[in-house]
Amino acid sequence: MSERHRIMVVEDDQSLAELLVEELQAEGYLAESFASAEDALSAMDEIEPDVVVSDLQLPGADGLALLEQVQGRHAPPAVLMISAFGTVDRAVAALKAGADNFLTKPLDMDHFVLSVERLMANRRLQHQVERYRSSLTEESFHGLEGSSRPMRVLFDRVRQIGRADGPVLVTGESGTGKDLVARAIHAESARAERPFLAVNCAGVPADLLESEFFGHAAGAFSGADKERPGLFREAEGGTLFLDEIGEMPVALQAKLLRALQDGQIRPVGADREHSVDVRLVAATNIDLAEKVSSGDFREDLYYRLEAFQLEVPPLRERGEDLDLLAMSFLGRFAAARSRPARRLSAKAQAVMRAYPWPGNVRELKNAMERAVTFCEDEEIRPAHLPERIARQRPQTEGALSAGGAESIPAELLEGDLLPSLDELRRSYVSYVLKRVDGNKRRASALLGVGRRTLYRWLEDEERDD
Repeated sequence: MSERHRIMVVEDDQSLAELLVEELQAEGYLAESFASAEDALSAMDEIEPDVVVSDLQLPGADGLALLEQVQGRHAPPAVLMISAFGTVDRAVAALKAGADNFLTKPLDMDHFVLSVERLMANRRLQHQVERYRSSLTEESFHGLEGSSRPMRVLFDRVRQIGRADGPVLVTGESGTGKDLVARAIHAESARAERPFLAVNCAGVPADLLESEFFGHAAGAFSGADKERPGLFREAEGGTLFLDEIGEMPVALQAKLLRALQDGQIRPVGADREHSVDVRLVAATNIDLAEKVSSGDFREDLYYRLEAFQLEVPPLRERGEDLDLLAMSFLGRFAAARSRPARRLSAKAQAVMRAYPWPGNVRELKNAMERAVTFCEDEEIRPAHLPERIARQRPQTEGALSAGGAESIPAELLEGDLLPSLDELRRSYVSYVLKRVDGNKRRASALLGVGRRTLYRWLEDEERDD
């Protein structure tokens, strides 16, 4: 597991305490046992456990007294109560006092570990929700969310450029949020109270672009039965955002350049010009310098735009922002559908981190919408994600080779008859154990199973032999 969660076991039965600690450590947790509530409380500040597993019957202060002390902490851990005297009344009392779950002895180890895993999952969800809520104020910038260094640099540059008044060129891959950057520039400028208008240059027919931008006089062409001011005049005093500016016809680029340089536009069919005061923000996901070289984009317009240029980082370079954005989208879609909040399972997070996200934030948003739609329980798993994401193979710490997980070794498939799945599993377990010199802890980690599962497989094989 990627995080080493800390678990405190409070149990005066030494043999049971050792068993519980061994089971938890086999699952990758950092577990430590204490024989009394007093000993546990004295070590609480140093250990800072994520979960406390406590017996109700303890020497001195009992489990309910310990629970009361734990609940009074600033960031209380989850609490799992266990008792050999499990009655409904005692279970209700423990749960009312704040316990997260209650188990009775003798403990079923599989059920015990599963209960701990669920408490950890709930704790992860709480942390994700808290982080999402804090992001709304601390990590949100005019609709842009992120705390990674590339985004902090971007936010600083938006603030600086916002104070200027020249045209801006926003570049970056498709789906990175260039439109949000344009709106942030407008919000940080002295024009923030004036209009912000946006148009996609690739979404308007070429023969209508000039009229869309500069307007037209009545009767200028067939169907122009009345005068239209155009986007430049409608955005007077504010900001005009031109998305996919690389798709603008070269003939229109000359008129756009004149509007930027002289502040003058002439509507189609009009006999006089109009003065306009508009700041232009343009965006593109293509290399305009290459279009200049090929003659498809005016060099003078390019240099006029690139004086203030902002590069929006792709999602794959934003590190921890992936989890933040995913949780943000999950929260929004769940709320929109009046459904409970969803959390990401550890495996879902792993495959998402391994995926390169060519569609960037837009692709992540769509993936989270799909996940909320198909997830019927509390946890988003890889199966709820688009197949292209779910089939990613995350890097595993301590993998068998530097390149990550290997394909099935050829020696396991020798012979004319293909092995059954059970035979293949046995052969592969044996193969992994040989590669790690019999280290069962490392083998279980590489196989992606708990040590108890590995032991059970090996015991089954011994019985069959």
